[in-house]
Amino acid sequence: MPSQSSSRPSNQSASRWWVSRSASHLSRRAFLAQTSTALATAAFASAIPAWAQPQPAADFQLTIAPLDLEIAPRKIIRTVAYNGAVPGPLIRWPEGKPIAIDVLNRSDVPEIVHWHGFTIPSAMDGAFEEGSPMIAPGSRFRYAFTPEPAGFRWYHTHAFAGHDLKRGTYSGQFGCFYIEPKAPPAAYSQIDAEFFLTLHDWNAYMSASNDSTMEAAYEYSTINSRMLGFGEPLRVRKNQRVLLHILNASASMIHWLALAGHQLTVIAMDGNPVPAPRAMPAIRLGPAERIDAVVAMNNPGAWILGETREPFRKSGMGIVVEYGNQPGESRWPAPKWIDPPETLWDYRLFASAQPVARAPDQIIPLRFESKFHGQGAFDSWLINGKSYPDTVAPALQQGRRYRLRMFNRSSDDHPLHLHRHTFEAASIAGVPLSGLRKDVLIVSTNSTADVDFTADNPGSTLFHCHNQTHMDFGFMLLFRYA
Repeated sequence: MPSQSSSRPSNQSASRWWVSRSASHLSRRAFLAQTSTALATAAFASAIPAWAQPQPAADFQLTIAPLDLEIAPRKIIRTVAYNGAVPGPLIRWPEGKPIAIDVLNRSDVPEIVHWHGFTIPSAMDGAFEEGSPMIAPGSRFRYAFTPEPAGFRWYHTHAFAGHDLKRGTYSGQFGCFYIEPKAPPAAYSQIDAEFFLTLHDWNAYMSASNDSTMEAAYEYSTINSRMLGFGEPLRVRKNQRVLLHILNASASMIHWLALAGHQLTVIAMDGNPVPAPRAMPAIRLGPAERIDAVVAMNNPGAWILGETREPFRKSGMGIVVEYGNQPGESRWPAPKWIDPPETLWDYRLFASAQPVARAPDQIIPLRFESKFHGQGAFDSWLINGKSYPDTVAPALQQGRRYRLRMFNRSSDDHPLHLHRHTFEAASIAGVPLSGLRKDVLIVSTNSTADVDFTADNPGSTLFHCHNQTHMDFGFMLLFRYA
């Protein structure tokens, strides 16, 4: 079994310019009651402000609504999803081209959509703490922004869940978003096929961990909403080079993934090409992390792409990869699993060993700790001794380079996410590195990590642990630009 980077397996391990068509129609009817001349009509129309003009059709629409999701025969998950499916629709869009996405909320609670990994304005980012509006039940909101930077991004709810383990990222509200680069990197050339894969865990319940703290545990796991053995296989052919875009959309679980009989060559993390692509027998993804991996299909048969830990595979975390039969060959036998060799996962493997080129203008120390509230209760989480909304951050100066110096003093691994910016990993456990650009980084238990970012996207900016429970119970910090 691959080793975690910790000593034990982890259990989490721009403006609002939409107006209703009815308001526009009322203004028009009021005017027509006063005059019938075409000249006056034209003069009045030119005086209507841009925000009050009828909107053009959106490029995409997402409808948030309840869904009974069959993950295996007679295994039904009652959840909330986008457009009646899990994951929601794959959105592919050219880099630098504006997009408009209408979101209609047909659930019974306020909702919001976060555009994860995008450098967009705070009002469009989809985090209530930054000033993005919640979408009331029965209401519609238009997100309008220019998708950047290029690469594998995603979208998901950013709603509070608290003790309701069917809301927030525990639900089926997530989907992949791929921003097509103007000039594709060389590593993406000569690809014969590609697949988008989303990992998720279902039916969360509260469970005591080794130190008696409460965490979310799960009954079932899926890849692309089906348990292992019940979904359509990924169909490949011998000698193809296949690109896998893999997203861990779990609310709290870190997952290890391997493709039996094959190596996965990691070429990008969180949508950004890595300085040192490397073939791995297994890969690790924390909640919200994405990996692009190329697989050389050179071992015909039917194989399992799945969690390296058997209990997770038995709970459904896997999908079959099946080679197309050659003429005259019989059908493959049952899909095969082979445990990968012990695997060390270290971000430094994919980075440059040179220190970052630019020293930071300011270092911001961040210490992470938990506060125990007794058996049967979730811990609260502290950044520098305070829980959100009492956490304090210095004002950011536009153009300055900042280093977040993170000290994890808790017994959990934490996938840390910075909104609206991409950061560069500067050190892991005191060892310098450079060139690895991400928007989520796991800081292991009792460890340290430094990440650098340039304050180049003014507006409120949220920093938090991407474990839903940790975030809900205080593990957030809001940066503001001066």
